[in-house]
Amino acid sequence: MASIHIPVSVLNLAPIREGRTAKQAIDEMVDLAQAVEKMGYQRYWIAEHHNTPTLVSSATSLLIKHTLEHTNTIRVGSGGIMLPNHAPLVVAEQFGTMATIYPNRVDLGLGRAPGTDMRTANALRRSKNDTVYTFPEDVLALQTYFGPEEQQSNVRAYPGVGTNVPIYILGSSTDSAHLAARLGLPYVFASHFAPRYMEEAISIYRDRFQPSEYLDQPYMMVCLNVIGAQTDEEANLLSTTMQQFFLNVVRGSQFPLRPPVENMDELWNPMEKEMSKSMSSVTLMGSKETIRQQLTDFQEKYKVDEIMAVSYIYDPNKQKRSFEILKEVVDGE
Repeated sequence: MASIHIPVSVLNLAPIREGRTAKQAIDEMVDLAQAVEKMGYQRYWIAEHHNTPTLVSSATSLLIKHTLEHTNTIRVGSGGIMLPNHAPLVVAEQFGTMATIYPNRVDLGLGRAPGTDMRTANALRRSKNDTVYTFPEDVLALQTYFGPEEQQSNVRAYPGVGTNVPIYILGSSTDSAHLAARLGLPYVFASHFAPRYMEEAISIYRDRFQPSEYLDQPYMMVCLNVIGAQTDEEANLLSTTMQQFFLNVVRGSQFPLRPPVENMDELWNPMEKEMSKSMSSVTLMGSKETIRQQLTDFQEKYKVDEIMAVSYIYDPNKQKRSFEILKEVVDGE
């Protein structure tokens, strides 16, 4: 069986499952990291979300440190650090410290959105100015902080200087594609919840890419949903947990990650269904053979350099099996 030969990674928003606690959600986050490390996944990234009672991913760097501590080889990073919320120097000190303790295992994915509502964003803000617009300068500042001694200014990140923590630009629209291309950095598109501009963003990034000291050629990563199971029918049932997750987003409701249901039409109206499905339209779902075909079709069209998978599955063991299926597909098993 020919393999699709592509590195695969994992993104985790660290959701709380219904009937579980925040502590259990963090333990499950670590448990999943250990499992995908054994499977041979490339990296494990943790998101940043604030004022969301159903997710425990607010102090992202602490969760990354905790995950690094309980794993051995897998790269661990942020998907992403939402830069408007943080002073670049503080980010450089935190990630420089982690890179010093765990050399060559730390990634820094950066986003330009606050990752929350405006009221919470204002509570997080480091200044009264809109720091969303300083994103390009903040990325450059971070590159300097992690760079060699001779390129530093008077303000430096200790530890951080010379750690060369790799930076990835995250995006859900075309704005960040332009920036990643201009800076010659790897680009990660958030197709797992905002697939609308994926095709356009990939084209912009590849067409406008300028080689840099970090990359000779574009490195395109796409984040997508994966629901793998023994059969297509089982995957369809398991996917109702993900559909309820997106229904939460559409409604602005705050339910934890819920068990699968037999019939989603009892829960959503036609408009909610359409909105939820459009958010999750880039999903690999089904048995191993079905996912193999879906991924082959996806790669024939987009030829991305790395897949980052999110899997909203209620049962942690079935979630691990889903990641196992994806890995078996790319390994040609």
